[in-house]
Amino acid sequence: MEKKTFILIHGSWHSAWNWHKVTPLLESEGHVVHAIDLPGMGRDKTPIEEVKFERTVQKLCDLIDGIEGKVILVGHSKNGIMISQAAEYRPDKIEKLIYLAAYLIPDGKTQKEYSVQDTEGWLKGYVDIHEDTKSHTLKTEIFKEGLYHDCDDDITEMANVILSNEPIESGNATLKLSKESFGSVPRFYIECSEDRAVTPFIQHKMYTETPCSKVYSMETSHSPFFSEPRELADIFIEIALKSEPKG
Repeated sequence: MEKKTFILIHGSWHSAWNWHKVTPLLESEGHVVHAIDLPGMGRDKTPIEEVKFERTVQKLCDLIDGIEGKVILVGHSKNGIMISQAAEYRPDKIEKLIYLAAYLIPDGKTQKEYSVQDTEGWLKGYVDIHEDTKSHTLKTEIFKEGLYHDCDDDITEMANVILSNEPIESGNATLKLSKESFGSVPRFYIECSEDRAVTPFIQHKMYTETPCSKVYSMETSHSPFFSEPRELADIFIEIALKSEPKG
């Protein structure tokens, strides 16, 4: 089997921890995996008030530049915006983009513009804003039902101590994408049909407005990397090994 290199990007409030079940499954089949903490998240100690969208994308690009050959970028949830902007800057280094229940936003738009349209999302009303650090956190009482309703209870218990602040600025950042760069990288979408955080309504709207080579569907919550890691890893591998038509 051809060896591929994956870079896995977590969503809001989370960290590289998201991928602890998926990473060994991909590695056991010979693939290379970089599951990273974005600036200010997880074990990255950048002060949250200093975290900016462009600096985060640049850190991702620096990682890509240090890897021999092409990579496959996977973005979860809000941070689909990170892989889109990285593809604009490094189209020749990125083999494919995989959006996992992620924000797939067109040129000139922001993640927030789409988030506010997702009026049925269960997380609405459970976000605390911290003006002093220009960040927000999610209230713990919505963790289980909003993010992990089909996951083992130990995931919620771990989330209670792992989840952290999320910088506000990136949600307001305008994406700058072109057909020549971003548009040249094949895109794939994995929708989660029981998602209560990024609902199927907004997922469908996004991948319809910005079409993908293929849309996969999983009957899971917003967190299939915890509830169905084997199925998710298999989809990642299928996408990675899929041949794209030339021209």
